[in-house]
Amino acid sequence: MTAERPSIRIFDTTLRDGEQSPGCSMNQQEKLRLAHQLDRLGVDVIEAGFPIASDGDFASVKAIAEVVRRPIIAGLARACQPDIERAWEALQNAARPRIHVFLATSDIHLQYKLRITRDQCLAQAREAVRFARSLCEDVEFSPEDATRTDPEFLCRVLDAVVEAGATTLNIPDTVGYTIPSEFAALIETIRRRVTGIENVTISAHCHNDLGMAVANALAAVAAGARQVECTINGIGERAGNASLEEIVMAMRVRPDQYPYETGIVSEQIFAASQMLSEITGVPVQPNKAITGRNAFAHEAGIHQDGVLKNPLTYEIMTPRSVGVPDSKLVLGKHSGRHALGIRCEQLGYQFDRRTLDEVYRRFVRLADKIKHVEDHHLLELIRDTHKPSTSATPLIEPIPSAMAAAVGISTPERVAPPEPAKPFPVAPATNPFGAPLPVASEGHHEQTQQEDYLWGV
Repeated sequence: MTAERPSIRIFDTTLRDGEQSPGCSMNQQEKLRLAHQLDRLGVDVIEAGFPIASDGDFASVKAIAEVVRRPIIAGLARACQPDIERAWEALQNAARPRIHVFLATSDIHLQYKLRITRDQCLAQAREAVRFARSLCEDVEFSPEDATRTDPEFLCRVLDAVVEAGATTLNIPDTVGYTIPSEFAALIETIRRRVTGIENVTISAHCHNDLGMAVANALAAVAAGARQVECTINGIGERAGNASLEEIVMAMRVRPDQYPYETGIVSEQIFAASQMLSEITGVPVQPNKAITGRNAFAHEAGIHQDGVLKNPLTYEIMTPRSVGVPDSKLVLGKHSGRHALGIRCEQLGYQFDRRTLDEVYRRFVRLADKIKHVEDHHLLELIRDTHKPSTSATPLIEPIPSAMAAAVGISTPERVAPPEPAKPFPVAPATNPFGAPLPVASEGHHEQTQQEDYLWGV
């Protein structure tokens, strides 16, 4: 019998750490709207904000706590009584409230920012968690800049806060300094040395300053962390946080390496990404994994040819699995005849081999000049390429109107004298672009497939 996979709790901090990204601030209504989407996405914890930071943030956390009832709603607080009281005031009506207390523990922060000793830090952390626990049963503690903290002292602090009642220990790589092997070793050290660790959840919070936030978070999970803090689109301070969608889909796509479960409804990922981008006005970078506009787009001819035959040749997940409507073939100078022919068919035109060669030559010249060839460019090129005399045998066969309607386009005007419409071949299966998947039937099939592949080059 297959053993049950460990469940990883997804702690989304888009509304708190993510909002601290320059240009990504949100008002109360925007935060509430995104919180509902995070609920639909299935996150386990929503960190709704930092209640003492402003009256607006307090009101946002309070509103989310009162109406979003399934997930845990967390509010951030420094390790001092006024912050903790303000957080609890905002959270007290939540169905599942959590106070998240943090205090820096690295020597550089203690000396230059807080100007306190290690002993003072230890005492402050203990007392803050004890006070938070007197108000709320669910208390998370984060030793800020943990990855630059002396491991011996870090374990002493964690011992103290567990004894004081912390239920989650979050280990932040606050400045994105660590690397996967080092971070995994730190998590393992904490698991070995902190008294009572078996009764609390270990969490990881990774920043992306060296581009390793997701890798570090996954390394922490493999080492025993059972909560990951992350954001939609990876937004956050400086270079951002670990990306929620990348962590979740790494586990979905590679269960052989990451045999864990999450409660995320992955089909809601793209909607969450688009909503965040629309609210903040900050676009997703085109080549962003999972949610970038190029994540399921193909321009290279070899790739297009493969995807048209079987999407698995160049896609490791289906677009629909993350809520993206479909893959996209981008027509540019790297595109091949196969993709060009399919797009022409979708526009209502079917060519013989010789005419497609001519259209393709002109297409490549045009693509060199304008980068991306849109449908209206292609239609102009088709009409310019084929101008038959009235007695010529037509080389362009418009797809019957019913077939054109099936791909959601109107049938263009004929560019040759009317002829009886030829039936368009129907294959038993089609790929996501509506093109027939190859079926072995004719003797020359293998040669044709090889030629199509070479055309893709």
